[in-house]
Amino acid sequence: MRQPPSSTRIGGAFACVAAAWQAHEAELLGFLRHQLPDGHAAEDLLQDVFVKAMRQGEGFCSLDNPRAWLFQVARNAVIDRARVGKVHLPLDEAALDIPAPSPEALAPVDALASCVARVLAELPPDDAAVLRACDLEGRTQREFAEQQGLSLPAAKSRLLRARQRMRDQLSTAWQVRFDDDGSVSGHVPRPPVAD
Repeated sequence: MRQPPSSTRIGGAFACVAAAWQAHEAELLGFLRHQLPDGHAAEDLLQDVFVKAMRQGEGFCSLDNPRAWLFQVARNAVIDRARVGKVHLPLDEAALDIPAPSPEALAPVDALASCVARVLAELPPDDAAVLRACDLEGRTQREFAEQQGLSLPAAKSRLLRARQRMRDQLSTAWQVRFDDDGSVSGHVPRPPVAD
């Protein structure tokens, strides 16, 4: 049968907390009042910090820096209070019925998104592979080079040539028009591929 803790152990733990509390209580309260607009809320959180320190018991006595521990607990209490205090507004069900934009309303470059798969299929396989890896899947040129057994300059050169061939394909087969700054300004859509 386990023996209850001795009064000296309880008194020792209480003494550690009491000493730290006496040294830092005013500073903690000032910190909490600065963080919270409501003075009563600051005092409530101060009491919560004290209770958490008391619950640590002998563990509190073994802390290297009781002041830092008390302030960390106080900061966490402020953050927790802010999370609980956030106002959550119900979502209006009508807001969920947002119609998809018509193809005419899409920006020219967004309207091309559906064409990318077809354009990639029309390019040489090496070009399509580097464009898929680096531009669509987000791999770095270095990763692509390592996976393909290429030097980094060779991978960069391959990607640059593939991008130029894709631009040429878009200009001729898809009649894509570019602005002076290189942005897509429009295109003539091709009919879908028949199954």
